[in-house]
Amino acid sequence: MFDQLSELVKQFGDNAVVNNPAVPNEQNDAVMQEAGGSILSGLKDMVASGNINDLTGILSGKTPIDGNNPVVQQLTEKVTGNLGEKFGLSSDAAGSVAGGLIPQILGGLVNKAKDPNQPGFNMSDLVSAISGGNGGGLMDAVSKYGGQFGLDQNNDGKVDMGDAMAAVTKKGGLGGLLGKLFGK
Repeated sequence: MFDQLSELVKQFGDNAVVNNPAVPNEQNDAVMQEAGGSILSGLKDMVASGNINDLTGILSGKTPIDGNNPVVQQLTEKVTGNLGEKFGLSSDAAGSVAGGLIPQILGGLVNKAKDPNQPGFNMSDLVSAISGGNGGGLMDAVSKYGGQFGLDQNNDGKVDMGDAMAAVTKKGGLGGLLGKLFGK
């Protein structure tokens, strides 16, 4: 996951970092690497603190990935703070780097995860990476037993991350999904 994230940071880093006169050229690579690491740790922090509704909105494509999105705002604050602290960038310069990278990177992650032509990267990998691997057990159980409980939300014949995302965003949310799975 970090490799894919680093690839996206490099892909979108030209405008936000390399062509940014506030970032010294000799720090371009280090700034991009720090931005990628900060984004990943910020996503993990959100999951650890239970902030999955906002992430679900982004991962499901239901909410726009822009400066008004709470996930983008939290990540922007984290990346801006880290870049200012580690590289001495002004808050304006660090904010412009974060604001230029984060929406594009999140959009790129979601697009890669949803793209069937990206066989080494899927939504389950993304959830597993940002949940520290703790999402895997739940996804395994849902995949194994979900069809028996009517959890195939998109009627594609299998229960996968797409079904979990659909169930979480529907009425009843995650509690309803787990209730169906465990017969409550």
